[in-house]
Amino acid sequence: MAPTLDAAALRDRLDSPDRPRLIDVRTTAEFESEHIPGAHNIPLDALQDRRDEIARRLDQDVVLICRSGQRAARAEETLRRSGLVNVHILDGGILAWRRHGFTVNRGRQRWDIERQVRLVAGLIVALSVLASLVVPGLQWVAFAIGAGLTFAALTNSCAMGMLLARLPYNRC
Repeated sequence: MAPTLDAAALRDRLDSPDRPRLIDVRTTAEFESEHIPGAHNIPLDALQDRRDEIARRLDQDVVLICRSGQRAARAEETLRRSGLVNVHILDGGILAWRRHGFTVNRGRQRWDIERQVRLVAGLIVALSVLASLVVPGLQWVAFAIGAGLTFAALTNSCAMGMLLARLPYNRC
């Protein structure tokens, strides 16, 4: 497992001569909404597609950033498999960075992926239960969404989030 840095430790490292490279693996839209100054945006799916090329280009310490740390952990695993060993994860992600009151660059505000997943999953469940009053069997759609969310929690992955990340709204 990659070493994690808490927000205060990262803040200190950013002022040092051997400043790490910051890579934010959230979607382009999330990055546009807010990011740590000096961070570069490489969304998780793009990082996974170009991991070997990215790993070859990074010769300094790297700190991976996402919303809370989940996607950064997946990105770290991807880069480690490509031979990159100088990778750290911002513990708690940009949420922890903000909690400490550190500076973020803000742009156009958009919903993060987690909020989009909650909206879409909630709508599908609510509408399928209501529609099952007219069309018998539609309650199984709600069951499937619930099972999918349970699987996402157990495996720490989210297929719906990965699909939503590819929508034009999440790409600038």
